[in-house]
Amino acid sequence: MKTKIVYLVSLLCALTFATSAFADSEDGFYEKDHIRGFISIGGDYRGMFEGFNDYVNTIARLNPGHMVKDSAGKAEYHSGSIKYAPFDDWYVGLNLNIGAQYKQFLTWFNINFMPTQISERPAETYNVTGETSGNSEKMPLYDIKWFTYGVDWMFAWKLFGEHTFINLIPAAGFGFNLINFHMASNFAIGEASNYVELRDRYYSTMDMSFTAELELRLEFDPIAIGIYGGYRHIDYSDLEVEDKLVVNGPFDTDNNGDTWFVGLRVTWIFMSDWQRKQADKL
Repeated sequence: MKTKIVYLVSLLCALTFATSAFADSEDGFYEKDHIRGFISIGGDYRGMFEGFNDYVNTIARLNPGHMVKDSAGKAEYHSGSIKYAPFDDWYVGLNLNIGAQYKQFLTWFNINFMPTQISERPAETYNVTGETSGNSEKMPLYDIKWFTYGVDWMFAWKLFGEHTFINLIPAAGFGFNLINFHMASNFAIGEASNYVELRDRYYSTMDMSFTAELELRLEFDPIAIGIYGGYRHIDYSDLEVEDKLVVNGPFDTDNNGDTWFVGLRVTWIFMSDWQRKQADKL
C-alpha cells in the first residue's frame, strides 16, 4: 500500500508540473489564447470481465470464520454458513471530465465513480459453532458492499478537424483506481496464534489504471453530445486488512479489474480568450 501511495503522490506532482508548464508558456508551438476549457458529465454501462466479477464475489463474500475466546482466553475457531446474493457482472459508471482543448488536441482529467453495490444481510446475526468444543455463538451480520473510484489523465485527437459537426475522438490515458469492500461480519484472518478481526468498516486497495476509448460526437458549439465506448485495465494489488494481507487459497486478491463500457456524455466547451476578444469587437 505504501508503494501505491508513493505512486499516487508522484503522479499528482507530475500532473501539477505538466499543467503549470503548459499554462505558463508564453511562447512556443501553440497560441495560448486559442486554448478552450471544457467540462463534461457522463454515465455508462460497465461490463465486468469474468475474472473481475469472480474477484468481487470471492473477496466481498468471503467467510473464513471467527476466533472466539473462552473464559481462559484461549481462541477457538468457529464457523457457520451465510447466504448472501451474488453481485451482478455489470454496474452503472459515472464520470466527470475537466480539461482543455487546443485545435484538434484534447486532454482532461476523468474522475470516475459508481453507486455503491449492496448485497443485503439475511439477518442481524448468525450462529457459528466451535470446531473442537461444539459451542454455539451468535455473530453480527452487515450488508456486503463494494464500490470503486479513480482518476485518469486522458489524451485525445479530433480526427475530423476542430469545428466539424460530427467527429470521431480516440483517446487513451492512465491513472489510478481504488476498490473498496465492506465484508459480512467480524471475521478472523490468520491462525489462532496470530490473527486479526475485521471491523465494521471499508477496506481498500489501489493500483494503476489504463484506459482507451472512442467517442462519436455531435457538436453544437458550445454544447456537444457524444456516445463513447472503451476498455479500462486494472490489476488490483493484494487487499490489506488490519495489517494482514487477504491471500492464500480462494482468497488470493491479486486479480484484474478489467471492464468494458459504453455510455453517453454531455460536454460544455468554454470560449477561448481569442473568441472572447472577437465577441467584444462586435
